[in-house]
Amino acid sequence: MNQLSGSFAEVRSWHRPLMIMVAAMSALVVVASFGLFADGRELMQASIWAKPLKFGVSFVIYGATLAWLLPKLRRARRTMWTLGTAFAVTGLIDVGFIAVQAARGTYSHFNVNTDAFNQIGQVVFSSGVIGLFGASLLIAVMLLFQRVGDTALTWALRVGIVLSVIGMALASFIRGWAATGPRTAEDAYGNPVTLLGQHGVGAPDGDGMPITNWSTVGGDLRVPHFIGLHSVQVFVLAVLLLTALAARISWLRSERVRAQLTGVVILGYTALFAITTWQAMRGQSLVHPDAATWTALAVTVVVTALLAALAISAARREVAPASDGHSPGTPPRGPVGSLSRDHTVAR
Repeated sequence: MNQLSGSFAEVRSWHRPLMIMVAAMSALVVVASFGLFADGRELMQASIWAKPLKFGVSFVIYGATLAWLLPKLRRARRTMWTLGTAFAVTGLIDVGFIAVQAARGTYSHFNVNTDAFNQIGQVVFSSGVIGLFGASLLIAVMLLFQRVGDTALTWALRVGIVLSVIGMALASFIRGWAATGPRTAEDAYGNPVTLLGQHGVGAPDGDGMPITNWSTVGGDLRVPHFIGLHSVQVFVLAVLLLTALAARISWLRSERVRAQLTGVVILGYTALFAITTWQAMRGQSLVHPDAATWTALAVTVVVTALLAALAISAARREVAPASDGHSPGTPPRGPVGSLSRDHTVAR
């Protein structure tokens, strides 16, 4: 019971504005999940509620991570609190606009229709995207000069936040070059909507996978955006897993070994992010990789596995002498040692 109370107390210490945002996004996830089944309206052969659901889930995960992280930082605490609050407010505004546009049966991204609500909303939406990116970038920079926990966790957070910012940049700034010009699509009621910009490379948006709606016919920058955005959660989970395993595996009790293995995870995941970005830029769908993509993935798997094996092998060699009950350089306690003691006493 005391442990449960302690857990609740820790959660209450998290960044409150971000937790309010997380609560609101959680409510949106419930509403959007219900809408997937109860509302038959579609945009580009996908439920109008698919996008609010994806954004809601993403912001719950990312917002909760920031809410937990920011109170742990010791330097510039007031600045970090302000950045977290700015992220929470802009996140609520931006995802709120996405949800309202979905409820209206029309597009939130790339919509350049001239009705007053859309025009005002697009200005606010675009400003919010820049605000989210800017707040995350400043948090990433501040993290580079602070230590949080042990070496493994510190580097997991530093690299994870930086990779998340790069993932945001892909979605917010680079994707615009993929568009070939204005195009017309239909909203959920069959009315024409002018779209300028797209996520796809080499193929217009649409013909996507279930839920994610990532393109199956061309490149899609939402793939590396997703991988980059949630890298910090992957890295922190890796650290938590290694820490939990250290209670049973003796060679994992070394902070240096856990940091090395965390580095291997970071290296492999970053390579995956780079490969999917390269794949999307070439106009290639995630589900139709060519020989070059397969080769890059194979090299990544082999190198990552080799580095992990080397780190584990070195760690096990270091603890092997201790498993015999003596430290390196100490004569073993066995028959020879016993005979030596007996002989000394006899003399």
